[in-house]
Amino acid sequence: MEFAFYISAAIAILATLRVISHTNPVHALLYLIVSLLAISGVFFSLGAYFAGALEIIVYAGAIMVLFVFVVMMLNLGNSVAEQEREWLKPSVWIGPALLCFVLLIILWVAILSVSGSGSAITGEMVDAKRVGISLFGPYVLAVELASMLLLAGIVVAYHLGRENKSADAQSNKESAKDSTKDSSRAEEQA
Repeated sequence: MEFAFYISAAIAILATLRVISHTNPVHALLYLIVSLLAISGVFFSLGAYFAGALEIIVYAGAIMVLFVFVVMMLNLGNSVAEQEREWLKPSVWIGPALLCFVLLIILWVAILSVSGSGSAITGEMVDAKRVGISLFGPYVLAVELASMLLLAGIVVAYHLGRENKSADAQSNKESAKDSTKDSSRAEEQA
């Protein structure tokens, strides 16, 4: 299972770099989903099947549903329909499809590998109680640090995304004054 861990981790890093480097939101979303699937592969290779399943269900599933709802709610017209046709070209799907195919092969080999060392995926059930005891036992500091990091990210995203109405109103007033001055100068010269 060591090979599955390293290959899944490499795919996760590669896909995450593509998420960061893409300017097109649909391409970035596709690579983000591949990255989340690769991270779930890392969890599976470490024996944390419950965490891997949650990674797929919660993160990859929720992000896709959220994206579909945003696209449906915006409904911007014909220009968006043409842009969506561009996104559906095969060249958009080749990279994420290849990375997902590699993950599928790794998962298939890991499931079918039979070794006496116990390194194959055995399907042993890990209930939520054991996961909770593990997360909030020896790893409580890491969990709390991750939650604080997520909270800081939410606060930063809110402050970056909010509208600054007072600054917008001030700039609108200044542009209105400038346009009034320009029109009065034009009238004087005529």
